[in-house]
Formats: sequence, C-alpha cells, structure tokens
Amino acid sequence: MRFRTLRLLDRIGSSSVPLVAAALLVVGAIAGGEVASTAARNLSYQLVNEDGLPSVDIELAIAVDVSYSVDIDELLVQRIGYAEAIVSKEFLQALNAGPNRRLAVTYFEWSASNDQKIITRWRLIDGLESAEAMAAEIMETPVRQGSRTSISGAINFAMLLFDKDPYRGPRRVVDISGDGANNEGSPVTGARDAALEKGITINGLPIMMKPNSSMMDIDDLDLYYEDCVIGGPGSFVVAVRDRDQLKQAIRTKLILEVAGRTMEHRIIPAVEREPRVPCLIGEKIWQSRSRW
Repeated sequence: MRFRTLRLLDRIGSSSVPLVAAALLVVGAIAGGEVASTAARNLSYQLVNEDGLPSVDIELAIAVDVSYSVDIDELLVQRIGYAEAIVSKEFLQALNAGPNRRLAVTYFEWSASNDQKIITRWRLIDGLESAEAMAAEIMETPVRQGSRTSISGAINFAMLLFDKDPYRGPRRVVDISGDGANNEGSPVTGARDAALEKGITINGLPIMMKPNSSMMDIDDLDLYYEDCVIGGPGSFVVAVRDRDQLKQAIRTKLILEVAGRTMEHRIIPAVEREPRVPCLIGEKIWQSRSRW
C-alpha cells in the first residue's frame, strides 16, 4: 500500500515554529490567493449536489479516545481543544476558503469495539454561529471513560456514520486521537483498508504525554499510527508529547483538514516495507498481560 504521511513537528514544542504558527501559515496562504478568488468561489458554490443532497467541502468524523488510560484531565483538555478550535478565527478562515464554505462534522468518543458514543450528530458548520452551537454541545456533555482500546472499532463506527451523513462532500476524513495501540476488536489494518477502499482518509493524533505510565504503553506510538492506522490522500499524523501543546495540535490538525492542505516539506513518502512497529503489538501486549 502506498500513501503519503505528514508528521507535523515530530516533537511538539521543540521547534522554533509552533504548531499554531504552522497553521497560520496555511491560513495565510489561503488568504494570500493560493485558492480561488472570491468571484471564482461564488461561481462554484453549490447548495446541493447532483443527488439533491446538501454540498459541503469535507465530511469530517472526529473520533476521540476515552479509554481509562486517558485521564479525566486529559479528556477535558481534548474537549476544550476541539471546542476552541472550531470557533477560532483561523479555522473559520480555512472554512470560508472552500468552494462551498461549509463542512459537515460529527464528534464521537470511543473505547472498546462495541463502545462508541456520539456527542454531536452530523452538523453543518457554515460560520461562527453554527460553530459555537457545536462547541457548546461538546462542552455540555458529561465526560466519561471506557475500557479497552479499539481503534478498529472507531474506524468501523465512523464508516457507518458516513453512510448516514445527510451531506455530501468531495472528501471524507476520520480524525482519530488516542494514547495507545489497538488491543481489542478486529485488527486495525483491516478496518483501515476497508475505509480506504471507500475513499475515506484517516488522520491521527497519537497522544504520547505519559510514556511508560502503564504496561499497555508502547514506544513510538506515532510510528504505529503512521504505519498501521492512517491512510488515504494527504493523510498525516500530529504526535503530541507535551500536555501544554495538545490544544494547539488539535487546532492545527483541524485547520489542515478543513483547508485540504499538507505541508510539503514535512511529507514522508511511505515505502513498501514492513511496519516499523508491529500492527498487532497492542493485542500481543494484552494477551501477555492476561496470562500474568
């Protein structure tokens, strides 16, 4: 399988150019004329597509890990990060740069293969008012936790959500955050490949803020996400190692996804090779743990 991955500031906070600055560069490029002019966008603006369904620039499913390995404080930071990101000026600028100037988005939380909870159903975001409504819904929902980590379950659930999406766009993207490898449900590579066959792109936000805090942790979770989880045109990973940078990472990733951009100087071509981290490592660790 060949696809391109993007690793943004592999060690967040270590670069002289923080993630938000990178996102601002993308927004600046949009505002500077690298997208169609306002007149051209007005000509291409469509309320509905050929099937009579409302047209959007992207269908985005946000999938957030709430397994017990993610503590309550981290869950709250993630919630705040997404809520703040979708109402930010930079995000709305990226949204307004698309030909339809609107997107469809749903937000759900996941843990085990049969444990997914929709926090916000498919919503049309076309400006600040609709973005604020979604942000409020995200923040008003009680925080919860679940057992096990099934990335494959999250991907499979996202595919079902796309089937029910009342909007249509040229891009379908699953935005997955998580702090561990798949350890329950079907193998993650099978779910990934099924999503890619449907034309769905998967991006990742591996959370690596507490290395070796439990026996289920793995080294190089970012490489695991790159080789075993993400895929599709322009797919990328934003690895988070610093708690203080989590909200910035979320904001940057959403801006890039909405803008449909990648930062070419950070793209690493995938080659035909064995994964650098075994894609069944989570299942093997869980099996070993169960024998203790």
